[in-house]
Amino acid sequence: MTNAGKSYNVCVFDSGLGGLSVARELRQQAPDISITYCADNAGFPYGNLLPDEIIERTSKVVSVLIAREQIDAIVIACNTASTVVMGALRSRFSLPFVGVVPAVKPAAEMTRTGTISILATPGTIERDYTRNLIEQFAGDCHVTAVACHQLAHLCEVHLSGQPVEHADIILEISPAFVEHDGSRTDTVVLGCTHYPLVLEMLERASPWPVWFINPSAAVVRRLLDVLNYQGPVKEAINSTNRACLTDSKGLDPALSAVFLREGFQNLTILSL
Repeated sequence: MTNAGKSYNVCVFDSGLGGLSVARELRQQAPDISITYCADNAGFPYGNLLPDEIIERTSKVVSVLIAREQIDAIVIACNTASTVVMGALRSRFSLPFVGVVPAVKPAAEMTRTGTISILATPGTIERDYTRNLIEQFAGDCHVTAVACHQLAHLCEVHLSGQPVEHADIILEISPAFVEHDGSRTDTVVLGCTHYPLVLEMLERASPWPVWFINPSAAVVRRLLDVLNYQGPVKEAINSTNRACLTDSKGLDPALSAVFLREGFQNLTILSL
């Protein structure tokens, strides 16, 4: 039995706007899949929360989402959350979950100098999960893990149409560019889904060219595999993309414009 011709609704969940990078990729690979985007902006940023707090928040939001929407799968499009919540969510809810983790393995396979860096939130950098990825897949590389305290916030500011100082981006990412034993960093893992959304800014702020690894394509391929997605149905389908926030304080014209540009026609508040 295949799922050819089946229509899907996938939830992309993040604490903020970073998951839009995954939503963009999902529309590219599977334009007929409807997307429900949920930003738990009441808890943003998750990097400031303890693991138990993240599990409690995500479980609560997911529970409400499942009760309100007919969802086939959920992408936890937040690296910080994915390092701590996947087991708890999978044990509590029956539908499939796909997480996002730093693309350390592809970076180790791609590097030519053996010198790679990871840009991520402090919460992601500090997790044992991330350290285990480095030990397992990049043991032969010189790895610099950079905890970016403000980069996700700067991404949100930029997406909302407000100016971001070039110098602030440089300050956040410059520790990722190192020279080790005569070799320079040539590969940088984007360990937060916010970062691909400002890739051009990151490239301009880089002291030399590097490969920036965006994990979104691999995440979406995994999602489609989990769904046993057989490709777009033959007849044309207008997918319905909706977005919701958990706090009305984020509901302003600038944010509404962001979601509209990203293909989400309807922005509502999810009552918890």
